[in-house]
Amino acid sequence: MSPSPGTDDTRTLARRLQRLEDKESLRALLIRGWRALDRKDWRTWIECWTEDAVLEFGPWERIHGREAILAKVVEAEAPYAGMQHHLLNMDFEVRGDRATGVGYMWFVAVAAPGRTSSPYAMGGPYDWDFARDSGGWRLTRQRLGVRWTTGEDALRSFTAADQGMSPRPTETGGPAPNGRP
Repeated sequence: MSPSPGTDDTRTLARRLQRLEDKESLRALLIRGWRALDRKDWRTWIECWTEDAVLEFGPWERIHGREAILAKVVEAEAPYAGMQHHLLNMDFEVRGDRATGVGYMWFVAVAAPGRTSSPYAMGGPYDWDFARDSGGWRLTRQRLGVRWTTGEDALRSFTAADQGMSPRPTETGGPAPNGRP
């Protein structure tokens, strides 16, 4: 028996709609998590990650595991009086229960509100991997490169352990692992 007219169109539309919903869910996951960072709501932020997640960030060593990631980020960001994490130009590709994404970071931190000194800021490319489980989408890996900085990292929170100074801009070295720019 052949499908009734419009069945293929309905299936195609359902797949397209699911892809759009998945992309919006990924964007919402990151926005919810990074807004939580600005509020220092560490638990909400770390719930965006899988237990075995990996964080790769310019001046730091590769960090494995959700609790280790949480400890390092709290150590680095808690001392700042105020922060803003901006996520820009996000793009996602979904394949079933796996997804990849790219975007840009613009991070601004203030050590002491009301002082005339400039805030510390940095920016660079994000490269994400995600997995979907029964609780929804979660980050499995994040790579964040530092391409530029401005101001002084007065609290030395983002200083490479072997440099003793704020991180210099770095290149990620070619295209992202998922083959996208």
